Amino acid sequence: MEYIKIRGAREHNLKNIDIDIPKNKFVVITGVSGSGKSSLAFETIYSEGQRRYVESLSAYARQFIGQMKKPELDSIEGLSPAISIEQKSVSKNPRSTVGTMTEIYDYMRLLWGHIGNAHCPICNTLVKKQSIEEITNEVFSRCSEKDKLMFLSPLVVDKKGSFKNLFINLSKQGYLRARVDAVIYELDDTIELDKNKRHSIELITDRIVFKEENISRINEAIVNATKLSEGNLIVNINGVDHKYSENFVCSNHPEISFPEINPRLFSFNAPYGACEECNGLGSSLEVNMDAILLNDELSINEGALSIVGGSSPTSWTWKLFMAFLEGHNIDPNIPFKNLKDYEKNLIFYGSDKEYHFAIHTKEYNYDGFRTFEGLINLVKRRHKESMSESNREEIQNRYMIETKCSKCAGKRLNDTVLSITINDKSIIDVTNMSIVNSLEFFENLKLTDKEKQIAEEILKEIKNRLSFLINVGLDYLSLDRMTKTLSGGESQRIRLATQIGSRLTGVIYVLDEPSIGLHQRDNDKLLKTLKDLKNIGNTLIVVEHDEDTMIESDFLIDIGPGAGKFGGEIIASGTPADIINDGKTLTAKYLNKEIQINKTQKIRKSNEYLKINNCTGNNLKNVNLKIPLGIFTVVTGVSGSGKSSLINQTLYPILHNRLNEKTLFPLSHGKVEGIDNVKKVINIDQSPIGRTPRSNTATYTKIFDDIRGLFSETNDAKIRGFDKGRFSFNVKGGRCETCSGAGINKIEMNFLPDVYVECEMCKGKRYNKETLEVKYKGKNISEVLDMSVIDAFEFFEAIPSLKRKLQTLIDVGMDYISLGQPATTLSGGEAQRIKLASELSKVAKEGTMYILDEPTTGLHFEDVRKLLIVLDRLVSKGNSVVVIEHNLDVIKCADYIIDIGLEGGDKGGYIVVEGTPDKIMKHKDSYTGKFLKKHINK
Repeated sequence: MEYIKIRGAREHNLKNIDIDIPKNKFVVITGVSGSGKSSLAFETIYSEGQRRYVESLSAYARQFIGQMKKPELDSIEGLSPAISIEQKSVSKNPRSTVGTMTEIYDYMRLLWGHIGNAHCPICNTLVKKQSIEEITNEVFSRCSEKDKLMFLSPLVVDKKGSFKNLFINLSKQGYLRARVDAVIYELDDTIELDKNKRHSIELITDRIVFKEENISRINEAIVNATKLSEGNLIVNINGVDHKYSENFVCSNHPEISFPEINPRLFSFNAPYGACEECNGLGSSLEVNMDAILLNDELSINEGALSIVGGSSPTSWTWKLFMAFLEGHNIDPNIPFKNLKDYEKNLIFYGSDKEYHFAIHTKEYNYDGFRTFEGLINLVKRRHKESMSESNREEIQNRYMIETKCSKCAGKRLNDTVLSITINDKSIIDVTNMSIVNSLEFFENLKLTDKEKQIAEEILKEIKNRLSFLINVGLDYLSLDRMTKTLSGGESQRIRLATQIGSRLTGVIYVLDEPSIGLHQRDNDKLLKTLKDLKNIGNTLIVVEHDEDTMIESDFLIDIGPGAGKFGGEIIASGTPADIINDGKTLTAKYLNKEIQINKTQKIRKSNEYLKINNCTGNNLKNVNLKIPLGIFTVVTGVSGSGKSSLINQTLYPILHNRLNEKTLFPLSHGKVEGIDNVKKVINIDQSPIGRTPRSNTATYTKIFDDIRGLFSETNDAKIRGFDKGRFSFNVKGGRCETCSGAGINKIEMNFLPDVYVECEMCKGKRYNKETLEVKYKGKNISEVLDMSVIDAFEFFEAIPSLKRKLQTLIDVGMDYISLGQPATTLSGGEAQRIKLASELSKVAKEGTMYILDEPTTGLHFEDVRKLLIVLDRLVSKGNSVVVIEHNLDVIKCADYIIDIGLEGGDKGGYIVVEGTPDKIMKHKDSYTGKFLKKHINK
């Protein structure tokens, strides 16, 4: 057996480990959070495999490819090219969809471009382009001996006019007859037409009886008739019209023409087929009136309006607005609803009328005449002109809403392209379907023999790729789903399906918890997919905490025993059976059921409920949501069933808008009851706690404020006159100015990726020499930031405010991270737990609702146990906890379960069952109940 042989791995917290990992096997790396799993899998194995591959390329090629740094280790042998599939959002580009990401849409463009049938968007008539030879053959196939044929050239189609000159010219050219509005006239006769009515005129070019001796004359008649009418022709056979054309032009509506049908026509990223209104985006950003008009019961001075850039009464925008109101005699002290319609219109859309405006402050000194553009135009201009990405995003999130394009209704393509169909479906009709329905469409296509020949290879690729997506549990997605709306788990499984489709062999695949976001029902399909990837000749190295995945692996590596400096060791390795039978590690004890996660409290009951009726957003089917208050509620269901639509996109925005300033836009719903029983809502999601390396654990949790305060109170600081601001690395004064407090400098390389090197001046410590000379209990500010949470807890044991905040980080299993760890290096699960710790450290008032989305992401069994204790503590203080979760250990500990289903996508959106875990397990249609029962009975 071949092995990947690693010697002396020391990346991050790894303690000089040696390990032989079997190749062409399904390998799982597990261990508690922060133990060093990712350090081994991603920072060592993948990083070195990718680095060696890139080094083999030319210098020219390397400038286009990001190059990994060499990991800390002595040696590694047996490496193959490595591919990493992590839980990261794929693209924020609104043009990126599931279809484009998987290249299925590219194959669909090929299919529609080669065998699509064009139809007139007005009358739905099939529009065909035929050669003279094809027209002749079709005419002959329709005829029998002695059939009467009449050849007509359509010259006028459904147009107004008397057309006297046309009839005179045709007569002069020697033509004898014309058919006008289905009546045949002699051209020598006077033909009187009402010029105010629409008419159709076809010139009769020949009349022939179908006989053998007339074949050449018929050929000539077809050629002559098509020349006169620019390629269009009507052949009347025994009184029945048959229309033909050399062009993609509708015979009933000649103004409707099609360009040459080819694959590029179906791209919404190119001008040929994209909707002219939205340029293929399918949506547009509009100002949301509800975000500006907060409460029309109030007056403007009482806060009826939210004005971008005008929140302060001393601001330029507010004073300009008030001068505008005065200039137009609009009273800011009466309820907004009592203003006249034209006054409201002026406020929202402005006026060209100039009025006097004066402002004299420290920042501004102006006295003159101005116009005001209106609040809606103000938002649009500020959004367009903002030089700051964060400011633009803030304006967009607060004041704007994404709406479907009014012209294409979100379909991205123009009417002409949407009129090209296969089996009566446009390309967008199919991308709108769920993936499972798309596959059904392609499997049941009815094609001619010629079309089958053209489409065979294309259809094979499409069906294979769709099948791979279904096999990784993504059957509920649609191909037009924007990738920016996918969760980390969904985007990872899409990349996994794409890799399976590539059929590469001899590759090391490194995956990060592929089971995240996946219901137990779909786990078997995912495991089969992973094994298929291994069986074609690849090595799979998977960081995972899922019990089934561990047991099904060929080789299991357990890293620990603890997190951070207490981890980084290989505490067990071998087959899952060997590790379970040995039973020495924490993981083994959970797998062999020596240790189990059990509910610590009796099932709590609630007498108060929050009810939201008639929820219909996305795939929700008129759901009546009932959330019991003061207990622990878990919302579960298969992937795509509607959990996020119901909780994150309906429940949370409703509560947020009621309890805070109205800025969010909930999905469609009806009456809300019991909302007064909720005093505060906190949504703890997995979004980053900061966008730059300057944001870290200490700054987010406000621990750093207390630490800077302590340093400013030292004798050294007081003697030097250093205040609290001196110890911030974000402002001038105490920070190192060479690196602006970043601790690193970027060096741009011409033929290599940019290199980040430690600042030579401060040696990565972020502060200048004078600031670092100030010490608290023998340590400077940089040394404190380098401490782990557990070390800082001991160091600041005598400071109650710091001790409380650090204790909450320990409680949520984040004791291993350093205080100064950049936010950009944290996983989604780590960011979520830091947010949870931040909220726990605050003095919470009773009646708060906490909403969490899959908080067990990245958690070992032991970490899940700790998390449940924390959540239980929140409930015991009189709060409500609502968790979206698939983890069966969490589900079985719930007081109340809401199971959404039955399936994902169109077949989901219902509440299957709700109640206690016992009730869920007894329900015959609940997938959650079935697997929960199996889990408890193990």
